[in-house]
Amino acid sequence: MKEGIHPKYQDCTVSCACGYTFKTRSTKPAIKLEICSNCHPFFTGKQKLIDTAGRVEKFQKRFAKTEGKTVVKKTVKKVAVPRKTSGKILTTSPKKAKTAVKKEADKKETKAAKK
Repeated sequence: MKEGIHPKYQDCTVSCACGYTFKTRSTKPAIKLEICSNCHPFFTGKQKLIDTAGRVEKFQKRFAKTEGKTVVKKTVKKVAVPRKTSGKILTTSPKKAKTAVKKEADKKETKAAKK
């Protein structure tokens, strides 16, 4: 370790805005904090949930209704809806194009027969 290039490591007093102080070691003689573990809401258990949209209250109402029990939702069966396709099939394959033309002709015939 080279001499004279390292900062002096000394005792340090850490003080918080709430008034709590403790001693540690640092390169600075004093450290001032805005918030410490004694006054921070997360560590003290006094944390308030801030919610502008009311989601927390909505959850708490729903949770109170169930009394903390798990609610099983009823499953809804989904009915498959058939796809609607257009009568025209654009393809470069002549074989597929012929079958598409036959299908269209069959549709026209059935419509004419129904009338």
